[in-house]
Formats: sequence, structure tokens, C-alpha cells
Amino acid sequence: MDENRTPAPEEQSLNEVLQIRRDKLRELQAAGKDPFELVKYVRTANSAEIINNFEAMEGKEVSVAGRMMLRREMGKASFADLMDRDGKIQIYVKIDDVGEQAYADFRKWDIGDIFGVKGTVFRTRRGEISIHATELTLLAKSLLPLPEKFHGLKDVELRYRQRYVDLIVNPEVKDTFIKRSLIIRYMREFLDNRGYIEVETPILSLISGGANARPFITHHNTLDIDMYLRIATELHLKRLIVGGLEKVYEIGRIFRNEGMDPKHNPEFTTIELYEAYADYRDIMELVEQMISTIALKVLGTTKITYQGQDIDLTPPWRRITMIDAIKEYSGIDFNTATTDEQARELCRKAGMEVEDTQSRGDLIAEAFDAFVEDKLIQPTYITEYPVEISPLAKRMPTNKALTERFELFVTGRELANAFSELNDPIDQKERFERQQAMRDGGDEEAGMMDTDYITALEYGMPPTGGLGIGIDRLTMLLTDSYSIRDVLLFPTMKPLD
Repeated sequence: MDENRTPAPEEQSLNEVLQIRRDKLRELQAAGKDPFELVKYVRTANSAEIINNFEAMEGKEVSVAGRMMLRREMGKASFADLMDRDGKIQIYVKIDDVGEQAYADFRKWDIGDIFGVKGTVFRTRRGEISIHATELTLLAKSLLPLPEKFHGLKDVELRYRQRYVDLIVNPEVKDTFIKRSLIIRYMREFLDNRGYIEVETPILSLISGGANARPFITHHNTLDIDMYLRIATELHLKRLIVGGLEKVYEIGRIFRNEGMDPKHNPEFTTIELYEAYADYRDIMELVEQMISTIALKVLGTTKITYQGQDIDLTPPWRRITMIDAIKEYSGIDFNTATTDEQARELCRKAGMEVEDTQSRGDLIAEAFDAFVEDKLIQPTYITEYPVEISPLAKRMPTNKALTERFELFVTGRELANAFSELNDPIDQKERFERQQAMRDGGDEEAGMMDTDYITALEYGMPPTGGLGIGIDRLTMLLTDSYSIRDVLLFPTMKPLD
């Protein structure tokens, strides 16, 4: 700000507030009471423990700590709301109990300051569970004021940029991220109890593979080589199946250099798992059992509401082939088209824009996106995908043009993707070559040739079922969050000028 111009009233008010808080800090430091010099505060309880176990804790001495969110002064006594991670609890401060100097210091503290309280648990005459303070300790001075009147930070962009403030003033945001942690915890528990081994695979790789997506490229200075941030964990995990680990999973960050919208962020979290001697039907059973179990443990029910829509996660879930789903929702029957040209003519009659080079499999996928995906509100498995869009899935024995693949859709969004994994190294090499040719032709999302993965398959990989689930999207579903940014603590943001 230009110091020579007259600031607007709201700017002047904020400047005064900032100056007052800094002056208070300097006074504390001059008096030898610098809160930032304290290195530790011993807590014996938190707000939720006290409130939930009041009968056992009434009259007992506790030490709690948190942020001051409200203060009401009544002469020689005051009430304050202390907020910690688990909630809020009222603090009762009386001059006779803490002493004149401590009480005077307390009255100078600001909303947002972090402090510790030692005292006894009691219930006020109005029935509110509280702590009767006997000792107060300022632990950190808040030099910036919280959003006005504590109604919460409402500017969506600012909430994402300043998540730390968002968590302070919007309790429901904190609850979302606590639930996210629980979702991941119970996912691990579910798989660990079934004999899966959690592993870690490289984030930096010489090959961009395992999915069709544009990668981020970086450079390793010592080796003087370009490397890619992984777009999937698939190919490394299946190497471990070859090695005999049989049941593996990884929960990790994935990076894709693509667009941003309410469903997509350039970095996101997935779980991928692989089970030897299983197929995609076994994985269907696992997915619906795992997600319904997680919902029960986190929410206490499998019947939820998402953006006003009632969703029933109770197994079993609907299963329908991609071709049958297209016929059901659009009337296009690809079973009547056995050639690429016949499929193109079907799509033209349905009003789709068609290129002369598009194959039947490509058109099946496009028709599904156009007519079906957003209609799948209740949990639905779409099965039997064209081989053209499934380069890592095993062909169906009864129809070589289709693969043993499913995707799970809920609320019109893809939530999971799974295959009976392709374990034929000759077929896999041919599909990689087609992908590489597309990439060489300018398709930045096409996969690369991974010769080491082919070598691994040549040693022999057993029949295997594989799965990928977007943990961010699952969290969106179970926390009724519209945007992926609502379930990422620090979503990717365009920098401010």
C-alpha cells in the first residue's frame, strides 16, 4: 500500500488491529512473557473427552489447550470458548482464582490466541460443561484477526488458499478431513485383514505408463536424464505379482498434467491393488464389500445422501455390460454392428459426430460417455470394455474385441476401474506398440513401450485381478462434497499476481 495516500476506513481499521496485536506482543516480550519462547504444554484431556465423560471427570483437575474463539467479560469473571481439534469447551475465569495480574493479562488476549488452561471440570448453573480455571498460559499470539464475527471464511477461493484459516473457522471442514483419514485407515484395515501387503513404488520413472494421461516431466541433474512423475502405480505393482507377493496394494499420490474441474486435480490420491489367481469378478465382490464396510465404520450407515440424491451402498450392486447400458439409455445397439463402418453409421444416425478413422471400440466408448455415464446415480458396475481403450486388460475368452474390465459409477462419476489383468507378454507388447505409435503421432496421453515390464511378464504372471480407486472421489461421496478441492487440504491453485 502507498503510505502517502489516505487509506480507506476498512483498511485503516485492519491496520489498527494489526498494530494493536503487535504492540501487545512487544509488551509481553518486554515483561518477560514472550509466548513464542514456550516449547511445550502438557495436556491431560481434550474437549471431547471432558464433555463425553463428564460424570467421571466432574470435579477433577485437567489441563487443556487450544484457540480462543469467544470471550465474554463480566467484571471480575469471564467466560471464553476454547477450541481444540475435537471441539469446543467453555472456560470460566475468575479473578479470585487466577490472581489479579493473570486476570488482567487474560483480558488483553485476543480472539485467535492459543492458550492453555489448568482447572477443574464442572457444570454451570445454565447446564454447560466447563472448566473452572486456576492457571492460564498464553502459548502463541495471533497477529492476524480471524474472519469477521466468526461466521466462517466464505470466499471459496480464499478457503482453498488459506486452508489453515478455513479449518479454524469452519468446523465442518475439519470434520471432512478427519473422515478422509478414517476412510484411508479402514481401507488399510480391510485389505490387511485379507492378507494384502502394503508396498511403495517409485514416483519418478523413466517410463510414463499404466494409464492414458499426459505426464509431468522433470529432469534429474546427476544422471542428466528426463524423468516422469507417475501417472499410475500399476506396472510396478504387477511386477511384484510376478515376483510372488500375490496380494499387494499401494495408497499414493498420482500426478497428471491435465485439466482442472470439480472432479480433477493435477495431483490426487489413489489406491491400486492386485491379487494373484483372481479375476475382475472377484474384484467386484471385494470393492462393494470394502466400500460398504468403510461407509458403515465412518458414517454408521450404507444409505447416504450426496448433493441431495439418496444413494444406497448396500451390496450387491447392479452389473451391466457397456453395450447393454448404451442400448438401454440411447437405443443404440452395437451388437447389430460387427464392422467399424456399421458402427460409424449407427452413431451418425444417433446424431454423434464421427470420424472415418474411428473403430467400433472407440465409438462404443464415446457413445457411453455421451449417453450413459451421467445417468448412473446408484452404484453400478459397467463391464466388458472394448480392447481399444483397455490396453492392460485381458481379452474376454468369448469375444476377443472386448476385455474383462469394469468401472464403478456412482452419482454419475467413475469411482473405480478394474481388470482381469493381461498377462500374455506377446499381446501386451503389441498393445504397447500401438500405444507408442499413437504417442509418436502426437497423442501426449498415450502410453509408452515398457520393455522391462514385458520382460517381467515373460517370466510369467499368474491370472490376476487388479483395481484402482480414486480416494479423493470416494471421500467426496462419503462427505457429501461437490468438488475435489473440498477434500484436498491443499489443492492446486493458480498463483495470485
